Amino acid sequence: ARYPLFVVKTRRWEASKPSVLVTGGVHGYETSGVHGALAFLKTRAEAYASRVNLVVAPCVSPWGYECVQRWNPACLDPNRHFVEDSRAEECAAVVKLVKELGIEQWCVHLDLHETTDSDATEFMPARAARDGEVHEPEIIPDGFYLMGNKANPQLPWLQAIIDAVRGVTHVAPADSDNSIMGLPCLGDGIIVSDSRGKGKGATNATYAVTTEVYPDSPTRPVTGDACNEAQVAAVCAALDYVLAQRRVEAGVVEVDDEIE
Repeated sequence: ARYPLFVVKTRRWEASKPSVLVTGGVHGYETSGVHGALAFLKTRAEAYASRVNLVVAPCVSPWGYECVQRWNPACLDPNRHFVEDSRAEECAAVVKLVKELGIEQWCVHLDLHETTDSDATEFMPARAARDGEVHEPEIIPDGFYLMGNKANPQLPWLQAIIDAVRGVTHVAPADSDNSIMGLPCLGDGIIVSDSRGKGKGATNATYAVTTEVYPDSPTRPVTGDACNEAQVAAVCAALDYVLAQRRVEAGVVEVDDEIE
């Protein structure tokens, strides 16, 4: 049996609206990506439905979700295979979806992830063993962070997301080299990487990012609900920023009713 790719779309698509893709569960074991996407659909998506063309794929890798795995059954990391003619069925389904939707220019794509302690204890050693390499331990960041698109970082947008999430959970500090996961920090909890092949690179979105929630903090423990809420906060902040920028570009002036 094959798992279908379930997708939720807004009903009324208009070319004048920004097109937004939210993906969760690319790594199936990162549960707040799935539950956060579903929570956004349940609690907040309706507020944006008239203003954006919204597409949400809450669980890109359902086998990985059910089996608590980072890889797919073929031992491929889905977050490296969002390409044409992908060997990863999960990624091929998303690439096909994006192509069929026919959006000339996407505005926003958020790919919802977690960084967990099991990355260091299980999946990174397994990757080294699979590839015949020596395992080099990595430090897991203690907190939420963002991995933006190196080719088009959109730093003010990323900062707006960080500011919103900070009200839900703590943001990862940089290490002694001012880095997170070996990449230089461009702001609090902000790094960037090449998007090619990654979930965040599945579209040509002007604003593209991978969120990384940390559920295993030894210093400031967070609940599963808080992890999900952090994902929702990230999506909402991302959309609010873009919609506000579009109002500014359109010359819309918002008047404070309290001013006499």
